[in-house]
Amino acid sequence: MPKEKTAIKTTYFSIAGNISLVLIKGMAGFFGNSYALIADAIESTTDVFSSLLVLIGLKHASKPADENHPYGHGKIEPIVTFVVVAFLVISATIIAYESIFNIQTSHESPKPWTLLILAGIIFWKEISYRVVIKKSKETNSTSLKADAWHHRSDAITSVAAFIGISIALFLGEGFENADDWAALFASIFILYNSYLIFRPALGEIMDEHLYDDLVAEVREISSKVDGIIATEKCFVRKAGMNYHVDLHAIVSGKISVRQGHDLAHELKNTLLKGIPQISHLLIHIEPNE
Repeated sequence: MPKEKTAIKTTYFSIAGNISLVLIKGMAGFFGNSYALIADAIESTTDVFSSLLVLIGLKHASKPADENHPYGHGKIEPIVTFVVVAFLVISATIIAYESIFNIQTSHESPKPWTLLILAGIIFWKEISYRVVIKKSKETNSTSLKADAWHHRSDAITSVAAFIGISIALFLGEGFENADDWAALFASIFILYNSYLIFRPALGEIMDEHLYDDLVAEVREISSKVDGIIATEKCFVRKAGMNYHVDLHAIVSGKISVRQGHDLAHELKNTLLKGIPQISHLLIHIEPNE
């Protein structure tokens, strides 16, 4: 299963990168007197745990169908995504709480060299986002997409910290807590992104119809099979990285049951070959008269 292996390798990439950033951000924030960087380190810590959850989920989702799970284990993906979103919300809440506390407390301005650290972090996190989001599209993985948005939200948090520290350094006295305001803004952005990640996963687990393009492709391929007059109902639901499709196909009412059965198999084989993302396909034959 190449898609599953690709997704798992990508998650290892995320875990390694996040562990490194926790150490870099935490030390830079502590010695550089920047709570925005410490807030960044907190978020990266939650990123490590969420990436581990994504890894566990992907490995479980890649298990083949069995007696108790005839449709496979793909539904674990949106469930893992919910947990990842919960980690994002928790980290955003912690950052917001600490930011508000620090805004009300006078403290020294951050060290100038923290800007260099942040510039490197922003660059790396944007690269990480692009790598993981590309792999999520290739594998059609919801949880990998959530992991990619962890990288993007981390990059945005770092951009906010960069702006806040810059204000504190260049405007001087009276602006020492600008990076705390930046961290507070970043927490709001993280909450917004949490909703954007949560909504598609909810639609997936509720079998919401979101796949008009796939339905159109199924109908187009079906129309090219000899003996298939038209298609009627077509229901699609997503499970992990694959799709389950229920299709009603219309054939001549004058053919025998055996011929209708053979046509259904021919249609099924044609669709599975033409659309590899379909893992389960149920075809119901309808007579045209």
